[in-house]
Amino acid sequence: MQILTDGVDRVPSGVGTALTVGAYDGIHLGHREILSNVTGLAAERSLASGVVTFDKHPAAVVRPESAPLLLTNQQQRVELFHDIGIDYLYLLQFNKERAETSDRDFVADVLVGRMNAKVIVVGSNFHFGKARSGSVDTLRQFGDEMGFEVLGMELLAPAAATEPVSSTAIRTALANADIEAANAMLGREYEVRGKVIAGDKRARIIGFPTANIAYQAGTAWPAKGVYSGMVTLADGRRVGAAINIGTRPTFHQDAEQSLLEAHLLDFDEDLYGQELRVEFVTFIRNEQRFSGIDEISAQLAKDVDAARNTLTR
Repeated sequence: MQILTDGVDRVPSGVGTALTVGAYDGIHLGHREILSNVTGLAAERSLASGVVTFDKHPAAVVRPESAPLLLTNQQQRVELFHDIGIDYLYLLQFNKERAETSDRDFVADVLVGRMNAKVIVVGSNFHFGKARSGSVDTLRQFGDEMGFEVLGMELLAPAAATEPVSSTAIRTALANADIEAANAMLGREYEVRGKVIAGDKRARIIGFPTANIAYQAGTAWPAKGVYSGMVTLADGRRVGAAINIGTRPTFHQDAEQSLLEAHLLDFDEDLYGQELRVEFVTFIRNEQRFSGIDEISAQLAKDVDAARNTLTR
C-alpha cells in the first residue's frame, strides 16, 4: 500500500481508482463492507483501490468540544487498510482551512485531481465539504460532470442488532462495558495500545504483578472494570491476561484518571518501556473498592481464574 501526502502526491498517470472517503474510525464491519466493495470493483474494472481519509477526526477541528473519542489511532487505521488490501491511501491533512473547502472543490482537487476516481463507494449517510454541504446525491451530480460513478451503500444492520453498525454504537457499547457487542460490531477484539509505565508496585506485593498503561487523551477505553484479554508483546508473542481499567479506589480515592493494568497469565518478564497491544475479550466484573490487601488479593485470584477460563473455552 502506498501512502500519498496531501497536496503533494497523486496516483501515477494512467491509474484510475475505485475509492471511498471517510474518517473510518474503528474500521468496523460496516466500513469493511464498503471497503470490500472498493477492492472488488477495483479488481473487476482493472482499477487501483483507494481510500481518502483524515490525519485527525474532522470533528476535532470543527467542534473540538464534542469530538468523539477515537477507536483507532492513525497507525492502527493504516495497518488495517493495508491488511484489507488497499493500494493507495490518501492522508488528508484536516485543518481549519480544509474545513472551509467547498464540496465541489474537494471533489475536483482530491478525488479527481489527486486520486483519478472512476468509481466512489460511500455509505448512504455520507456528507462532505464545508458544513457537510455535500451528500451522496451531490456527489452523483459531480460524478456526471467529472466522469466517475457513485455507489451509495445502505448502512450495515445485522439481523440481531437494534441499530446499524457505527463507530458511535461501538463507543456506546464500550462505555457500557458491553465488550462483546463492541467486538461483534468491529469483527475483532477491541484493542488499546500503549507503552508500559512504572506503577506503584502494590500489585506485585499483592502477588499479581501488572503491566500498566496510562490513558491517552482522546481515545475510547472500555468502561471501568475487569476484563479477560490478550496482550501482544513487542516481539509478537501473545499472552492471555486479566485486565483492570479504573482508578484503583482501594488505594487512590481521589484519582481522576483511569489506568490500564494487565496481569499476564503465567508470565514474569520485565516489560517496562515496551509498546503493548491489549485486546479485550470478555467483561468479568465492575470496579470495586476493597477493605484491604487480603480482600483484594482474594478477588484478584478469582479474576485471574475467570480470565483463564474465558480464554481457554
